Amino acid sequence: MIEVTGLHVRIGEAALLKGVDLRIPAGGITALIGPNGAGKSTLLHAMAGLQAVSAGTVRIDGMDVASARSGERARRLAMLTQSQPMLSRLAVRDLVAFGRWPHCRGRPGPKDRRIVEEALDAFALQDHADRQIDTLSGGQRQRAYVAMTWAQATPWLFLDEPLAALDPRHASDLMTRLGTLGRGAEGRSVVIVLHDLNAAAAAADHVVALKDGAVFAAGPTAEVMCPDRLSALFDTPFRAYDVPGRRLVYPA
Repeated sequence: MIEVTGLHVRIGEAALLKGVDLRIPAGGITALIGPNGAGKSTLLHAMAGLQAVSAGTVRIDGMDVASARSGERARRLAMLTQSQPMLSRLAVRDLVAFGRWPHCRGRPGPKDRRIVEEALDAFALQDHADRQIDTLSGGQRQRAYVAMTWAQATPWLFLDEPLAALDPRHASDLMTRLGTLGRGAEGRSVVIVLHDLNAAAAAADHVVALKDGAVFAAGPTAEVMCPDRLSALFDTPFRAYDVPGRRLVYPA
């Protein structure tokens, strides 16, 4: 479980997070949603220990993120940020292998190589494993970076808007793969920032809605992704339509 208590983040005069109290259960997918500037990415970075906080604490499975050493954090959580460098002349397999660095420090053993191959399989990248990163499509490249993060083999996986710039097919495919892996035997926990509300409604087990730097609503997906709450969250009317196995939401 992630426990966030009294979390404040200020940059200059701007208050980005205002006393966030939050519990994120382990297992499955938790989606962070909300309007632009609500604090979603700031919260994710703060929980990962990548954003300095003004006050408050974050504990991940009992580990105090602020006081933990970087190596300990790297074995507890893996983080994929929004912007990734374009690494030309690097093969996909080598990129994914970077995820093993906290475990092998650049000296991979049989276990590390096995996990890299499993990550390539899990994200349908075996056919592209020897291709250079800059020759891939946007969707393939994004899957490669997620596979690298997954190969870190941490209990928690943080993804900041991984669907950005993906077409609907690739976005749906990535969310399906994350859902399958996140609910599998390994028991990984995925926390993901999403702007695609229907992706959150379809794939997430829990949703945290942020507005103006504070938690607006949090709970099981069906409770948060309802018209009344979404209308108040985004200051615009929403409707919902339930189909077998999922809910569709859209501005009225």
